[in-house]
Amino acid sequence: MKKEIFIGPVGIGGHHPVSIQSMTNTPTTRVSQTLNQIRKLQQAGCQIVRVAVPDPESLPAFKQITRSSVLPVIADIHFHSQLALKSIEYGARGIRINPGNIKNPEKIKEIVRLAGEYRVPVRIGVNWGSIDTRMIKTDRSRAENMVHNALYYIRLFEDQGFNRIKISLKASNIRDTMAAYILMDQKSDYPLHLGITEAGTFFPGSVKSAIGIGCLLLKGIGNTLRVSLTAPPVEEVRVAREILKAVGLSGGIELIACPTCARTVKGFLNLVRRLEKEIRGISVQKPLKVAVMGCEVNGPGEAREADVGIAFSKNRGYIFRGGKIVDQTRPSRAVPLLLRYIRELQDSR
Repeated sequence: MKKEIFIGPVGIGGHHPVSIQSMTNTPTTRVSQTLNQIRKLQQAGCQIVRVAVPDPESLPAFKQITRSSVLPVIADIHFHSQLALKSIEYGARGIRINPGNIKNPEKIKEIVRLAGEYRVPVRIGVNWGSIDTRMIKTDRSRAENMVHNALYYIRLFEDQGFNRIKISLKASNIRDTMAAYILMDQKSDYPLHLGITEAGTFFPGSVKSAIGIGCLLLKGIGNTLRVSLTAPPVEEVRVAREILKAVGLSGGIELIACPTCARTVKGFLNLVRRLEKEIRGISVQKPLKVAVMGCEVNGPGEAREADVGIAFSKNRGYIFRGGKIVDQTRPSRAVPLLLRYIRELQDSR
């Protein structure tokens, strides 16, 4: 079991569930715009938000953001240790630094000492693109170099009596990232922040993230995560939620739908899209499986296995709940009827 830390009220490590993070992409100096984006992230299911502090001009705005944010705010710091120090003073609930681009051990020690005073966790972020090149050895693999780098800074932090630490080891290459996390999991009991860095645009980035993050979660590795996409931050959160549902680590509605083919009922794809859009607004604490099946081949079997399901014949849809047929409908009425049964089941739990 990993050590327990807290980012505001959100527990990471210990017995806590895997938490979802994202990062604002609004200019930090635009306070109302940034706070509005944070609210949207919370509504999408985000639990922790990271905000960039790129320069001294951002600090007054960052202070306002931490005071008004509906989510605990982590300050994202690169290069300048003074920005980290001020961010701690201005209400950051966590600090993300990449020691490789600060380099000076004395500057890093200053951050650690103040973080200890304020009881603020620090994430040691080792990204292959900005790793401390002084520590790279050619006889070690990329993953081994990343882990070696992280362990060096862990010792530096611990020498200052600081242990509110979480670790990330990211590369855009899935194999290197997974190898680094697996090795780090064996060598340290600090909680791990998962992600595939620079994963890319929405579609390929989602695939890469699902493979890399999902495989690690299935191995029992990982305590918090961000899906890093070249896309709106809310999309990162939606993908993260789907990954957690797919590996059985999250509540919420899991939508199962068959692939389209010549057998599926007319309008099936639009029907599924409508339902998918509608269920985004339904919050459920426990896992709930909804199956939408377009024909009689696998439809009845899959619908019976779901909490709520519908299986179509050529012109009718048969609603299943708890493995039994409870209703039937025309395709045009399927979505509202399914939503009614989903909400009834939600209210009964």
